[in-house]
Amino acid sequence: MENNNTSLQQQLLDAGVHFGHLRKKWNPKMLPYIFAEKKGIHIIDLNKTVECLQETAAAMKQIARSGKKILFVGTKKQAKDIVNECARRINMPFVTERWLGGMLTNFNTVRKSVKKMQSIEKMLGDGSFDSITKKERLTLSRDKEKMEKVLGGISQLGRVPAALFIVDIGHEHIALAEAKRLGITTFGVVDTNCDPNKVDFAIPANDDATKSIAIISNYLTAAIAEGLAERQAAKEEEAEEMTDDEKERKAARLEAEAQAEGGRGGRTRGAGGPGGGGGQRRRTPTGGGQRGGGPGRR
Repeated sequence: MENNNTSLQQQLLDAGVHFGHLRKKWNPKMLPYIFAEKKGIHIIDLNKTVECLQETAAAMKQIARSGKKILFVGTKKQAKDIVNECARRINMPFVTERWLGGMLTNFNTVRKSVKKMQSIEKMLGDGSFDSITKKERLTLSRDKEKMEKVLGGISQLGRVPAALFIVDIGHEHIALAEAKRLGITTFGVVDTNCDPNKVDFAIPANDDATKSIAIISNYLTAAIAEGLAERQAAKEEEAEEMTDDEKERKAARLEAEAQAEGGRGGRTRGAGGPGGGGGQRRRTPTGGGQRGGGPGRR
């Protein structure tokens, strides 16, 4: 293990993970993670980075193993492509263009936009729009492209994710605030100018260099992939151990549940399923807080 740590530390050093910001820009809460100061720039303690990275990787692996989703967030120029590529590799949702305010706290509305995007996509594909004019089709295609850019990464996300992995918590402060409000676990790459206490799992590292972002994102992606592989192996093992009789019973139970769900879905929609949820939300104080925040932001 010792040797493994040393080589990881060497890789982090080569990628420039230890370079922090200028001393005058520092956040005093980062003091425990700062090793020294060189030419006015803070140097991050890589021993601490390795510890935090391994702790984060273990937590992420556990979340992936339990079948929950981790949303990758990195909208700054240096992080975009890396975050996109890592998330796609392990089939996790991601946001790399722009964080839409309310993407988590107003998830139902965002889901509606995603569904609209998917229905336009489907209709353009199956020829439903053949009867409309060329201009209208062009407008719809452009709308779809715009939505695809912002919402494409979360199109498969059916519910609020279990955790967020954020590159540069200062830059993604809106995403972090929304996750906090909903009690979602947060993992973040934290540079010397940010407050590490704002995330549940902080990884002290340079969040501006592409190499630094890449090495950390790839390390965590590998841990998530391990968790997913273990989950798959456990599922296969369970399936092998089941007798034919048990398999039939499970299939019958799932079918019955699906039918019951279908009947219930029809009824709840009539009673205003999503609308009902909205009514409930309006009664909570947080809902009020959101509305109250409106004028302030303007």
